Amino acid sequence: MTERATGLLRAWTRALFGSRARLRWLHLVLGGALLMPYWLVGTVVIGPIVGSDNAFTGSLPHQFGAYAVALPLAALTALFPPARPLSVAAARALCGVPGQLLADGPAHSRAARGRTSAWFTLHIGLGGLISGASLALPPFAVTLMLLPLSGAVREWFRAPDYPAWQLALFPFAGIAMLVALAACVAAAGALLARQAPLLLGPTPADRLAAAERRATELAERNRLARELHDSVGHALSAVTLQAGAARKVLDTDVEFVREALAAIEETTRRTVGELDSVLGLLRRSEGEEGTVATGPALDALDGLMSRSGLPVSLTAEGDRAAVPPPVSREAYRIVQEGLSNALRHAGARPVSLWIAVRGEELEITMENPLPSRAATVRPGGGRGVRGIAERAALLGGDAHAGPHGDVWRLHARLPLGGAR
Repeated sequence: MTERATGLLRAWTRALFGSRARLRWLHLVLGGALLMPYWLVGTVVIGPIVGSDNAFTGSLPHQFGAYAVALPLAALTALFPPARPLSVAAARALCGVPGQLLADGPAHSRAARGRTSAWFTLHIGLGGLISGASLALPPFAVTLMLLPLSGAVREWFRAPDYPAWQLALFPFAGIAMLVALAACVAAAGALLARQAPLLLGPTPADRLAAAERRATELAERNRLARELHDSVGHALSAVTLQAGAARKVLDTDVEFVREALAAIEETTRRTVGELDSVLGLLRRSEGEEGTVATGPALDALDGLMSRSGLPVSLTAEGDRAAVPPPVSREAYRIVQEGLSNALRHAGARPVSLWIAVRGEELEITMENPLPSRAATVRPGGGRGVRGIAERAALLGGDAHAGPHGDVWRLHARLPLGGAR
């Protein structure tokens, strides 16, 4: 039982005098400081009513009347959106409230502004009372503790001639006042800490906005992942095929080896440039001005096919220059991924490619013979076809890939007006 009582006493002491209690006391004092301009306005309003023009030397009704006028004024000013970020910053630093429980950014909805106003009013209301008590009670408590020890203090305090046993009680009364003040500070700080997540926490509108931001960030990460997958994956497949073919004829066809090495050099150089472009997007901080290269488009198809390591027959219809840049870039990546799939699964077998611009739509069809045996699936592979479908869907189109008779067919439809 003694150990339990000792533990409770230690917990009570930490609650009253611990570092968290001191920070919360500073938070309350800050609230008292924020109350002062409103309280001074309240003294002007309430002065004629109570017949006093000085709140500092006026009566208690004057002071508490000014306090009652100050709180509604503070509540009105806290309705402005910037009030919430300031309150949240103070609560995170001094109240000991986990940051993830509080909302970020200004309050824009009516519910968020109302909650912020309630918090600000509670903060400065409690802060004003605690600040006043912190200024008044400690000197009075010290005076009570010195009364039995100093006649000069009793004379200055104009204390009556108390019996000795009564004088002996004054130090205990002073200590009790200080402990009561510490308990009030701890209770007020704990109350603010409990109310902070309710009044400064995210509203449903804030949660919806945060979810939309996360969705946007996820879409951007997925887009960059597709860029890396298509660019680097295609380059590695082409380089692997060219290097394997060159190794087989190294001693018999020097000219072919020379051409293969040149193709490998050109492919890696182009891929490094595209990789720098994607990394530039990753490094660019939010809101930073400037543009970053967005990658090749349909006008670079000839170079892509010449370096693919595959015999490709291209049939084009319509004006590819009229295709909007976002659609043109996505179409290039779709063709690139289709060639990569053909290279991985069908070897160096011929590929047929049709690109047609018809009205307000771009169609891409690619066919290659099915492999004679099941292709080996790479660990972590299988994202290429899904990436093609995602690219088409972002533009409002669709894409499908799969066996069609004795060939593997990829078909994509991209609306020219769906770029965004």
